[in-house]
This record gives sequence, structure tokens and C-alpha cells, in this order.
Amino acid sequence: MINSPKIRKIVYGGDYNPEQWPEEVWHEDMRLFKEAGVDIVTLNVFSWAMLQPSEDEYDFSTLDRIMELVKENGLFVCMATSTAAHPAWMAKRHPDITRVESNGMKRSFGARHNSCPNSPTYRKYAPELARRLAERYKGFDNIVAWHVSNEFGGECYCENCAKAFREWVKSRYGTIEEVNRAWNTAFWSHTFYDFDEIVPADLRSEEFSWDGQLRTNFQGISLDYRRFLSDSMLECFKLERDELKKITPDIPVTTNLMGWYKPLDYKKWADEMDFVSWDNYPNYDSGPAYPAAVHDTMRGFKGGQPFCLMEQSPSVSNWHIYCKLKRPGVMRLWSWQAVAHGADTVMFFQMRRSIGACEKYHSALIDHAGRNDTRVFKEMAALGAELKKIGGQTLGTRIKADIAIVFDWENWWAAELSAGPSRLINYCSEVSSYYNALFSRNIAVDFIAPDGDMSKYKLVIAPLLYMNHEGYDERVREYVKGGGTYITTYFSGWVDDNDLVLPGGYPGKQKDILGIWVEESDALPEGEENSFIYKGTEYPAGTLCDIMHPEGAREIAVYEREFYSGTPVLTVNDFGSGRASYVGCHSNDAFYAAYLSDICAELGIEPVLDTPQDVEVTRRENDEYSFLFVLNHKDEKSEVRLREGGTDILTDKVYGSGDLLPLNRKGVAIIRTEKK
Repeated sequence: MINSPKIRKIVYGGDYNPEQWPEEVWHEDMRLFKEAGVDIVTLNVFSWAMLQPSEDEYDFSTLDRIMELVKENGLFVCMATSTAAHPAWMAKRHPDITRVESNGMKRSFGARHNSCPNSPTYRKYAPELARRLAERYKGFDNIVAWHVSNEFGGECYCENCAKAFREWVKSRYGTIEEVNRAWNTAFWSHTFYDFDEIVPADLRSEEFSWDGQLRTNFQGISLDYRRFLSDSMLECFKLERDELKKITPDIPVTTNLMGWYKPLDYKKWADEMDFVSWDNYPNYDSGPAYPAAVHDTMRGFKGGQPFCLMEQSPSVSNWHIYCKLKRPGVMRLWSWQAVAHGADTVMFFQMRRSIGACEKYHSALIDHAGRNDTRVFKEMAALGAELKKIGGQTLGTRIKADIAIVFDWENWWAAELSAGPSRLINYCSEVSSYYNALFSRNIAVDFIAPDGDMSKYKLVIAPLLYMNHEGYDERVREYVKGGGTYITTYFSGWVDDNDLVLPGGYPGKQKDILGIWVEESDALPEGEENSFIYKGTEYPAGTLCDIMHPEGAREIAVYEREFYSGTPVLTVNDFGSGRASYVGCHSNDAFYAAYLSDICAELGIEPVLDTPQDVEVTRRENDEYSFLFVLNHKDEKSEVRLREGGTDILTDKVYGSGDLLPLNRKGVAIIRTEKK
């Protein structure tokens, strides 16, 4: 995590861009920061043009003054490397640095996320700037983290990327014969005879828009190009990280991820980061389960270690279709929700609102009015006071979960690139269906990768795991044989790592574990449904209805309609000391709630606490204390009955076992209980 022996609390602050303001404003900012309880600022995120005005000229004078000022005022610094947006002169003199779009359009200078990750110019100047920053500011002991670039993202299809892709393919497969096998190029006369015949998968080659969704003629090529782009950007991160580590080896290095962001395989990225950080910007109508799921995903990247909430909006975010204000209490509630799911920081974009360009209407601690009596400022100051009050009590505490959900970027890419069976295939939506059912019951969940350790969980759920990575079925087989309970779903286990179908019937290598084989899958158009009865209640069956044959599995429910009426839709198979269940269709929230509630009851997995609807509870703990986070997402007051007594560390009020805990609308309580 953010590293300094001076840190004794959850650090509080966020992105600060004083270079956008006259210097006399900076001192007023320092006064307002102190009033709001701010103790950390992220500096230098978009200053490359200021720091490097030409090829060999560097000017750190403004940043020097900023660094001296924040140090004098006792602020920690998360120091960014500024490489998220290159200077205009660089694009003019070195056109290789700007990207090419999927349709072949060459970008000009502008926006951000516009640097080609395989540009020799970018790979020369970006790590060099990082090195110079580390060398210049290595003596500032208030720098507690390095922040490489900012929200890496986007794609490029230029000739430099094409050349690099060919080398990536050669490294992955070795020979052109193996490339042809892996990509099944005998189809449509696509056989390659030399690596230089390979081109990026884009709208000029294999990919096309079909009914508003991106599809591809050759899944293997498109899948590998996505792997390559994610790896290319990761190499750029590593180039800067390595320069920073040479000079400041004890300062941790991160970059801010963007949640369930499709283009980058964040699990691979997290393995290269000292700690995970991410930016939480849910839509106004997302509901509390979505950010909770992403918080849990970020926590899962490092085996349950706390993560950094690097950005969120104090109120309005200007990037949404409807820039709706956060209602009173929501900013505080969502901040504490992040902590409840494993965050050890509470940080924002931004500290002072810009007066120009596309983020001038994105909210900030200090608004355009520049006052300390705005609603947002007062709410943030109150939160700052709370964080100061509780100090470091929750730092480093962990969440214990008996359930893991498998989440995999490559499956996400492959399932949604497939030319069939249905445009309704939505990987994240299917994952959310299972997560939300557990979230609504206050049952803790970890997210793991397909190669993650399953052994410590009573239940592992792998929704829509279309691709069976090499060795994955063996890990599942060992887990279930050893007594674990495993659930997977329709459109799972169909293909290998190259998106080649595994012959012998779906779900491929997992047939013996699940005790079934799938003969056909009926893709129902939007609005059409089949149905099934589970424990006396009828539920819909849609999206994809697998028509399966039991081979050892027991039928739990069958389809009610169509020519496959009476064939199983839900099955369970005893395998070794454990069992494996299969859900052959997509259903509704009521089904997932009932189904998972039954399985949790059978496995002895209990909610953290029983609460009214829209009252969320999590538990973080260490060797000495348990911290029960109780969050009321409702617009009205509520109350919960505590199982154990303890002290609300926000109010110092003491509660006994069985007491009612009152909650205001959007209210939060954190009950500390000493372990016996």
C-alpha cells in the first residue's frame, strides 16, 4: 500500500493541479485543505508539456515550488509521472507517437490516451521523464507513492504496433505452423507462410460491427491482438516503474485502474504493481452492488490486500450522459463503502475545479466559487474530520470470504467477440447476477483469476467461463474432489486458450466434473423466454438455453416449454468429496437469490448480518479487532439488530449484543468489537 512510517490513518485528498492556477491561489488552497482535513495530494498528473518544453530541455521550476509548498504544509504526495498526455511538439516532430484508430484513421495531436504504446518516441521519452522526476525529488520524504501515467487505456493499430504484434506472435507461438494451428487458418484460406503477412485485427481486416456490436471473423487473431495491446501498455508501465525503482526502491509504484475496464487485463497488471489503485465513477443509477463488486475485484488482485481508492467525484462527474449531483450524504456513504470493501485511502478527483476544457464541470473540493461554505466542501470537511478521528484503526485489516467468483478478462474478450450464439451474451452482467444475489444477503465475496487458489473457499462460482484455460479443469477437478462446491453456467468450457472448440461435446474438459454434456444451445431473442420450476416457483430461462444430457448428474429442474421440455436446466453432480452444479440458462434476480441462498445454507455460509433491504454490511478484521461496517443506502432511516456488541468508532457510542443500531438516511456506522 501507500508507504510511509508517518502514515497513521486513512489518507484523504486527491488530484491537485496547481499549475492550472496563478501562484497566489495556491496558498488559499493550502488553507482550505487544512480546513477540510486533506493530508495527501496527487501531483503532476498532466504536466509533461510544462516539464519538457522541447527535446532536450526540462524545466522543473514550477513543480519545485509546488513541492516545497505542499511539504511546508505537511501534505503527503502521490507523485505522478505526467506521461498520460504527450506535448504538442512531440507529436509534431515525431508523428509515430500518435495512434491509429481501428478504421485506419491516423490521429493528430489532442485529447489524452493518444500515445502509441509501441512508439519508439514514447518509449524513449516517457521512462526518461520518470527517471528525471525520481532523481530530482528522491529527497522528499513526503512522497509516499509513485503514480505512473494515468488511467492507461485505448487501442492503436499503427505500423509500429503491427510490427510489434508480429514479434509478440512469434514469441508466443514459435513457428508459423503453430500460428496457423492456433488460429485455425485453414478456414477461409487464411494460411500464413511468413510472420510479415500478419496484420492487426481491426475494422480493415477481421473485425466488423454487427447489430451495433463488434464481432470478428477470426476469434483467435482478435483475441491475441487484445492480449498484445494489454501487454504493450503494461510494458510501458513497467518501463517507467523500473526507472523509478532504480532511484527510489522503497517508494511503492502504482497506476490507477478503471474497474471492469474491458481493454486491459488488470489481473496481469496488478501482478506488476506494488499496490492496486482504482477510480470509482459509477453511474448515478448504478446502485450500490456494482461499485461493491469492483471494490472486491480490486481487492482480489493481491490476495485480499487493501487497495487504494485513487479517484472518485466529490459530487457530479462530467463524463456521464446525465451529470446528476450526488445527493447529500452519498459522497460520504460511497467513501465508506470503499473502505468497507478494503480501501485504505479515500481520494478524489479533484481538489480545485478547473476553469476550462472538458473537466471544468467535474466537481471538486474547492468549487469555482472558491468558498468553504458550499454543500460539497462542508460534507468533505466533515468526512475529513471522521477520518482523522478514527485514525489508523482499520488500516491493513482484511475481509474473510468463504465464496470466490472467478473473473477473467480473456474470457470476457472471447465470449463477446464470438460470432454467435447470441448478441445478448454479456460477461459482466452474468457475473453481476451471481454477485448481486450474495451482496443483497451481506455475504462476503472474493474475486479470483482462473489460476487463483480455490482451496480456501467453500464455494467457487465461475459464470460464463467460455474459455477453459490450459490446466483450469485440473484445478477445478482437484478442488471439487477435495470437497469444494463449484458452480458454472451456460456457455462455459466450450473452447481452449485460442478460442478453438474442444471436441467431444460441451462443456469440454469439464464434462466429467459436472456429469453432463450439452448437445445444443438455444439462443432466445430478446423478449422470448422458456421457464423452469425450482422448489415450487417458476423462473424464466433466457439468453442461451443449454439442452443437456446427464451423465451422472442429478436433475434439479427441467425446462417447461419448447421441444426440449423436460430436459434438465439445473443439475448437480457428486464428484469425489465435493459437488459441481451447472446452470444451463440465464434467469432473473429472484432465482439467483433463492438458488444461492439454498446453497449457502447447505454449506453453512452465513451473512455477516441480516439487515433490511438496501442496508449493506461488511466486516474487516485483524488479530485484535473486528470492524463491522453498516451502510444505509436508503433515502430513509433504518435500523439493524446487532449480533455482537461493540463501539461505533465514528460516534463513540457503545452497543450491546442484540441492541438495535439506528441509521440515518445514507447513514454509516463502524462497530469495533474486540476479539476474544
